[in-house]
Amino acid sequence: MTFGLALPAPLRRYRGRLGFAGLVLLYGALIALALGSLIADDELSAGRNPLANLIKTVGEFARPSFVDVWLGDPQLEYRSDDGTVLRVEDRRVVEQQFLTALAGATWTTFVIGTLGSLLGALMALPLGVLTARNLGAPAALALPAKAVLNTSRAIHTLVFGLLLVGIVGLGPTAGILAIAFHSLGTYGKLYAEAIETLDMQAIEAVRAVGASPLQVFFNGVWPAVLPQFVSQHLYIWEYNIRDSTVLGLIGAGGLGLLITEATSLFQWDRLATILLVVVVLVASFDALSRRIRSALL
Repeated sequence: MTFGLALPAPLRRYRGRLGFAGLVLLYGALIALALGSLIADDELSAGRNPLANLIKTVGEFARPSFVDVWLGDPQLEYRSDDGTVLRVEDRRVVEQQFLTALAGATWTTFVIGTLGSLLGALMALPLGVLTARNLGAPAALALPAKAVLNTSRAIHTLVFGLLLVGIVGLGPTAGILAIAFHSLGTYGKLYAEAIETLDMQAIEAVRAVGASPLQVFFNGVWPAVLPQFVSQHLYIWEYNIRDSTVLGLIGAGGLGLLITEATSLFQWDRLATILLVVVVLVASFDALSRRIRSALL
């Protein structure tokens, strides 16, 4: 016997829509509360002369430094306030040296994102298998595995980087580990969701012939989820290439280090060159990963 009031037919028909409308109203109230708190604290401001600052910034970014390789002054003089010549430099040579350093930093960023992604994917695989509900892993293993994945996703890459720089020191190793530890949570969640969408009849057929848990995984699970795993790896790898560009801000090497130097010295032309490289790097990898993912379909 069940207790409770049955909903009228019109309400049953629109119950889903009413629930969605309620969530939309709740979201709107949350947005209003967030904006109201900023206005009340006088924190919602564009600063002084935002339009003039925007025009000035755009003008400084309009001529990236790499142009100096061809158009730079070969006899650029730096003078003191009284007109004394402090030094003379060939801007073309200086910019060529910078571009060489930029190429090395770009490769370091790619290495950090690539190795960090691979390490995170490998560490996440057993945890994803344990947290997949349809495989029925023991709770004593599934719950700690899920806790590790949730913790990994909750801590940002930069936070991991700050901790690891203090442990392993400055350089790419800290960046690789930071990428791996944060990606671990995302990989594991996606792995578990991919496994949970499998047809359990095929898995049960493998179990029925007396296969061990490892044999069930490699014969019943792995062949079915491998294309999804590869697609997910490519997506997260692409994201980590982008994410690794900022790890140099905390001493993990790569493009972030050059970004820090450019901003600290107000070298907006060099920052423009670095950002162009970041855009080209991410766009190129995105095009490559899309082509590979389409080939898997």
